[in-house]
Amino acid sequence: MPTLVIPPPYRGPTQGRDRIEVAGRSVRECLAAADALHPGLLAMIVDAGGALHRFNRLFRNGDPLQGDVLAAPLADGDELELLSAIAGG
Repeated sequence: MPTLVIPPPYRGPTQGRDRIEVAGRSVRECLAAADALHPGLLAMIVDAGGALHRFNRLFRNGDPLQGDVLAAPLADGDELELLSAIAGG
């Protein structure tokens, strides 16, 4: 199964866990599986229309995903890392 790596600001729904194994063959499927285990996580990652929030980036095995990132394929053993831009002033 792929592993989803979760940044500290998004660990509330996961009760502080920084990594969770999730079933799925695409980013979208894995995020849906993660939300089924940890309700509320998906809303932090994608908007109401189902698109990745503009301040989030996803990486597969350290490489940035581009284009339709939610449709990107994942394989067993892949690491999907979520990074979120933090703004402030």
